[in-house]
Amino acid sequence: MTDLLTKAEYAAIAGTLDLPRSPFIDGKYQRGSGPMMATTNPATGEEITQISTADAKDVDLAVTKAREAFDQGQWSKLDPEARKDVLIRLCKLLTRNRRELAVMESVESGKPILDCETIDLPETIHCIKWHAEAIDKIYDQTAPTGDGALAVILREPIGVVAAILPWNFPLMMLAWKIGPALAAGCSVIVKPAEQTSLTALRVAELAHEAGVPRGVLQVLPGDGPSVGEPLGRHMDVDLVTFTGSTETGRRFLHYAADSNLKKVVLECGGKNPAVVFDDAENLDHVAEHVVNAAFWNAGQNCSATSRLIVHTSLKSALMEKIDARLRDWKVGDPLDPATHIGALIDAEHCAKVRGFLDSKEDGPFVAPMVVEVSADDARARDEIFGPVLSVIEVASNDEAVHEANDTAYGLAASVFSAGGRSAIRAARDIKAGTVTVNCYGEGNIATPFGGYKQSGFGGRDNGIHAHDQYTEVKTIWIDLTDPADGDNVG
Repeated sequence: MTDLLTKAEYAAIAGTLDLPRSPFIDGKYQRGSGPMMATTNPATGEEITQISTADAKDVDLAVTKAREAFDQGQWSKLDPEARKDVLIRLCKLLTRNRRELAVMESVESGKPILDCETIDLPETIHCIKWHAEAIDKIYDQTAPTGDGALAVILREPIGVVAAILPWNFPLMMLAWKIGPALAAGCSVIVKPAEQTSLTALRVAELAHEAGVPRGVLQVLPGDGPSVGEPLGRHMDVDLVTFTGSTETGRRFLHYAADSNLKKVVLECGGKNPAVVFDDAENLDHVAEHVVNAAFWNAGQNCSATSRLIVHTSLKSALMEKIDARLRDWKVGDPLDPATHIGALIDAEHCAKVRGFLDSKEDGPFVAPMVVEVSADDARARDEIFGPVLSVIEVASNDEAVHEANDTAYGLAASVFSAGGRSAIRAARDIKAGTVTVNCYGEGNIATPFGGYKQSGFGGRDNGIHAHDQYTEVKTIWIDLTDPADGDNVG
């Protein structure tokens, strides 16, 4: 486990950060054509720095450089083992600079430094390393044919990829995109969220230092209309991979339809249930997982457990244990390693979250809330994306599964039950991309992550499945018959 510093030591690091301030295009920082944009510390409201943003002109330049790099093959046609070596060097540089990156992410996003140091940075490095190690271990295929032909099925890198990132996990979501995309041999253009551009820019710089060629990994800070939409509509972008709201995800489907029918991969919202059956055991264990699932990263997590669906026979006992667990969750300064819940990302998001709570409080911190609601309450149906757990009481296990599926989303779910058969049956019946049994989680780097229904579209992050979405599948059919025989296989 990472050795944590003191609050004062983290504050000292924050005061000496060398911050990137412009787009990273063609292997170097260069001033963008868009306006200057302030990036702000959510916990204090203080300006961190001003960033030169990109616009459609910079998008065109970045796509041109990405296409040139792809077509020239410095990366796309590089020996797989050589690509692996470069990405392993990047992981070493990330490790060497992990504390700087952790503090940068905490200051810019409001995330607790505890999470940045012990979860986000280690998982970011592990993700890129895992995909790097897979590069020279993924085999293509041959198909069964008669003696007169050989059918070879190949994966080829899809080309130029635009990765549109959210603000809630800036480094981890960056890794989830660039890890498999770079491993596959693609050129990648990253559009970070406006609120959290700094770490993506710094990682691009480190990637270039590690040996990723110019034009292969570029970062364009800016807003959606100036950067996101031009990337979505660009005729020379082959794929957009997006993580964020369902509303914004829909736009990229329109952009693709209106342009070159580029492939689109969406990982969108969730209203994720934890289902507690009447035979659930060890309610202390259940409470621990539910509290962590609901309030980790202040509930600003697409896979957060925002609905607790609990059998009436266990509700009172479980609620007592949840309340007891919550007393240990300190809300406050993100740079204090004792803090579990930091600041919400900005004032607009704070207002949205408080709107569900009828709260008149102000400021960037929202204390965790547990509310008992009916199944048709907006707090049980809408994605709040804050530290709010909505509790729904049910009279039977069948009703619990029904309520779990009564949503437009289908990203993640948890089932708590002592009955192996009933738990597995529920996991099969719940419509979600990841269902955990007697725990909360998202699987690990080897398991695909994505959603059903309005939670996802077009592919999966993590696992070998993530590599597939950054490749095209090609069949090469080779005729092995002798032309003199006059009976060619076609």
